[in-house]
Amino acid sequence: MNKRVVVLGGGTGLSVLLSGLKKFPLDITAIVSVSDNGGSTGRLREEFNTPAVGDIRRVLISLSETEPLVEKLFNYRFKALNDLNGHTVGNLILTALKEISGNLSDGIEALSKVFNLKGKVVPLTEDNVVLMGEMEDGSIVEGECNITLSSKKIKRVFYKDTPKVTPMAIKALKEADAIILSMGSIYTSIIPNLINSEVIDAIDGSNANIIYVCNMMTQPGETDDFKVSDHIKLLNSYLGKRKVSTVLVNNREIDESLLIKYQNEEEKDLVVVDYENLKDIRVVEDDYFIIDNYMIRHDALKLALSIFIELLR
Repeated sequence: MNKRVVVLGGGTGLSVLLSGLKKFPLDITAIVSVSDNGGSTGRLREEFNTPAVGDIRRVLISLSETEPLVEKLFNYRFKALNDLNGHTVGNLILTALKEISGNLSDGIEALSKVFNLKGKVVPLTEDNVVLMGEMEDGSIVEGECNITLSSKKIKRVFYKDTPKVTPMAIKALKEADAIILSMGSIYTSIIPNLINSEVIDAIDGSNANIIYVCNMMTQPGETDDFKVSDHIKLLNSYLGKRKVSTVLVNNREIDESLLIKYQNEEEKDLVVVDYENLKDIRVVEDDYFIIDNYMIRHDALKLALSIFIELLR
């Protein structure tokens, strides 16, 4: 029987990790945060009162075994002088399926058969959730997009109204052999999955090891000056009795000119692996670094291989 792996996250990080994991004999469930309110997703949320579908679209593609043309079609973004401008075909299809089936989960399941998925995709909630951010100066920012765009440092995130977690998400967490927190925006992609008591109770009731794939670069306003241990401390502050037990980190030296580029253009710095503060955590390290379109990215296949080997220990 394949190991049951639940991956929590959102955004590009989750999609990249899943694209590697699907190549291994694993029973994968991706639980996707649905609080994004920017761009095409935000407009569809406002008009159809639906959870965010953008990250779900990306995850479906990352786990799919379809022809490249289908992927291009699903990601196609209209450029028009009307209301279609900026919308992606996939977002429109997911919204339509939600309207037809009555809920997003059933719509995803129907589409999963078409995409021949190597895993399950589960929205965290069916509710049209609003993510809130309390900043270090005490001000409150409403909406994931506005939190990300704010120049203020984030103190904590929470939901405007407590969402009801989907039963499939709870079941997957309880039965998991491993729960993986993906790389990505820690406050707006990962933590939104952890700010619900139902989720924490399910994790605490599981026998799963909790594995975190640490970011390679800091994020302005979110993790400025953070080392690896700071990321883990932050995640553990939202987790319950069960904490992060294993962390995956990059150990390849990154070219100084590329780091300077990130500092100057994006105000991002390298996340330092502070081994002295990780003595109670299992550290798995490798050369996970690749350059994709002049951007620092994780090597999805190497990450997935390391996780697979960990599950066999």
